[in-house]
Amino acid sequence: MTILEVKNVSKLFGPRAEQGVALLEQGWTKERLAKEKQITVGVNRASMEIRQGEIFVIMGLSGSGKSTLVRMLNRLIEPTSGEILVHGKDLRKMSKEQLRQVRRKTISMVFQKFALFPHRTVLENVEYGLEIQKVDKEEREEQARQALELVGLKTWADKMPDELSGGMQQRVGLARALANDPEVLLMDEAFSALDPLIRRDMQDELLELQDKMKKTIVFITHDLDEALRIGDRIALMKDGAVVQIGTPEEIMIQPANSYVERFVEDVDLSKVLTAAHVMRRPETITLDRGPRVALELMRERGISNLFIIDRSKKLLGVITAEDTSAALKDNKKLDDILITDGPQVAPETVMNDLFEISSSAKVPLAVVDNNGRLQGVIVRGAVLGALAGEVSIREVNADAAENTTR
Repeated sequence: MTILEVKNVSKLFGPRAEQGVALLEQGWTKERLAKEKQITVGVNRASMEIRQGEIFVIMGLSGSGKSTLVRMLNRLIEPTSGEILVHGKDLRKMSKEQLRQVRRKTISMVFQKFALFPHRTVLENVEYGLEIQKVDKEEREEQARQALELVGLKTWADKMPDELSGGMQQRVGLARALANDPEVLLMDEAFSALDPLIRRDMQDELLELQDKMKKTIVFITHDLDEALRIGDRIALMKDGAVVQIGTPEEIMIQPANSYVERFVEDVDLSKVLTAAHVMRRPETITLDRGPRVALELMRERGISNLFIIDRSKKLLGVITAEDTSAALKDNKKLDDILITDGPQVAPETVMNDLFEISSSAKVPLAVVDNNGRLQGVIVRGAVLGALAGEVSIREVNADAAENTTR
């Protein structure tokens, strides 16, 4: 379900901003408007739908308009044109009181700067938003303590901000936003001021929190690795315009234009590609066929393993050519040589996580769905190739097309 919708929203700065919107529609460029009309384009006719419960990342280089856009989602910056709908209601048409209620109950914001009051304790900082809403002291303290527990700072409630590390201070800022129990969290470059290791820890914390809370999060970043790591979907911006919206896989594998392609060209594909992208069609057989049929099939196909499935395609195990040959000589059945503890992975498992599994596996990796049905197999060479950067975008697209037509 869509919770936030941005429709053709622009933000222009200058003495004749409204005129600039019309000129944009006529095809004027950002550069021409700045030169001839002294109008600066912050956001250029952006449109997007943000779904309930997702982490939606808006990213781009400095000056791309991402921070301006996120500040229009709660009208900290007033849009020049377009509509911003919250649960179908236009934010631009709301009264001051209606807007105040949206900011208190529906949308909270976490900034890059922690902005903690140095003279207040951690708990008092977290409950500040509730305090100005005149929430009863006992109630707001309880909500603040719950928020601190969510971010792992329950025992730090009585400390002062200067006693905390940078990462901990950012978690206090996050707790302050969570204390109101908002539906939507806007996070504007919230982790960019942190050291790399702390930043990664905060990313992990956010993902863990999201797993518990299922909030809708709009996350602003200029870091592609961060976007790929935490985003369910990504909107990539350039010169105030949205150039592509998609999942991390779609952004990486199907770039909309040459700009996106250049933007993502240096990213390690093994952190984005999933098992579903590189799996092959499995060679299968049912248990009732017997060792002779299994061995002949392996000879015909030039393979050394066969996956055993039942009539509903549920994976039962795998057999090897060596074991099958021995079973034929000893008059054994396939049940007797079935390997049932072979490695299994989900289709969404990223390639980078498969290396350790595949390096010690004696048989190919089985890709299975939530019901245990066999979807495909991955040989060790495919994993090593992806990790070594030998898997190209073109190859992935070709494999994806092949998999969808099987």
